[in-house]
Amino acid sequence: MARNNTYNILMYSHDTYGLGHIRRTMAIAQKLRGPNTNILILTGSPIAGRFTFPEKIDFVRIPGMIKKTNEEYQPLSIKINPRHALDIRRNIITATAKTFNPHLFIVDKEPFGLKKEILPTLKWLKRSSSHTQTVLGLRDVMDEARVVKRDWMEKGVYLALEELYDEIWVYGNQDLYNPVVEYDISDHIARKIFFTGYIPRNIPDKKSVLKIRKDMGAGKSRHLVVVTTGGGGDGYAVMDTYLSMFETKILPLDPLYLKSVLVTGPFMPKNERKKILKRARILDIKAFHFFRQMEKLQAAADLVVCMGGYNTICELLSQGTPSLVIPRETPRKEQLIRAQALKRRNLVDFLSWRKLGAAAMGEKVLSILENPHPFYDAISRFPLTGIDTMYQRIKQFIG
Repeated sequence: MARNNTYNILMYSHDTYGLGHIRRTMAIAQKLRGPNTNILILTGSPIAGRFTFPEKIDFVRIPGMIKKTNEEYQPLSIKINPRHALDIRRNIITATAKTFNPHLFIVDKEPFGLKKEILPTLKWLKRSSSHTQTVLGLRDVMDEARVVKRDWMEKGVYLALEELYDEIWVYGNQDLYNPVVEYDISDHIARKIFFTGYIPRNIPDKKSVLKIRKDMGAGKSRHLVVVTTGGGGDGYAVMDTYLSMFETKILPLDPLYLKSVLVTGPFMPKNERKKILKRARILDIKAFHFFRQMEKLQAAADLVVCMGGYNTICELLSQGTPSLVIPRETPRKEQLIRAQALKRRNLVDFLSWRKLGAAAMGEKVLSILENPHPFYDAISRFPLTGIDTMYQRIKQFIG
């Protein structure tokens, strides 16, 4: 245990664009915080300041970067040479680690960080901080197995997993998807891997959920459907298709049967967002650019139409809400693979991007709304053990 009986956890989220990584990092931090735990988050997310940071959690904002190609990144806001921006990020990360002197360093998804920016920190911790445990946190599915194996071989990831990390936490269930088998992970590395299970999210109280339903105008409606595409950068097609169901009268625009709420996400291109908001207004459908209480909104819904990001899935399983997933299939197949695995357990339904259309979506939406019970039953039996497993691992570290 640290000086003054405090335990310092440093978390790194390599966010360049989108909400996924910072939301997962925040969810873990909020669950692990305690009176004797300090948590400091290193992030380049441009929206980190929109989150409410409770006591014992803070963040260090490093300059944001945005991905242009698979290997090319540019500064998000400041207009300087990308190499200089990466130097600033690397120096801030290293200085923070040395000063904060963490007992646990949790790295999200990227073993080396963006453009290997945390490699100096990892090497310093291994060389000079024997009390620090290094953990790589991976979501359950990364991509198609052949793509991951090729990428990890080319970038030396397998060697990094052997030499730089004490443990690897997979935020998923081994019986749903097993990366040890899929990604040809060696026995030596496999012994470091702990499957935590999915990470539970806060469950709002019934009173606040009923208030959200009332605020959204669904007090007298039979059904409330929420449509969200996370950050929204590539979510226009989902929103467009949903609105088309009503514009073409595939679904009745009857407020006593169905009320809808759309959340475009902060990264939907402005021209696309304006189109969605205008069409929603004509249809008398509520639409938001960003919604701070997404967990309450999802808990209030009878159905959530979404893309298949890891964090959205965790939120919906926590709230027990049936979902129709339209998984992204490019540039990686991660969401599709996860949706297929979850559908086999009746935990979600999904509609492939290739079949996305107003008629197909309308059929799925009506089917789930009229018979949600198989989904409720499956979700109620599905354990969300992520945080409990992490607590057990930290107890092992403390000794």
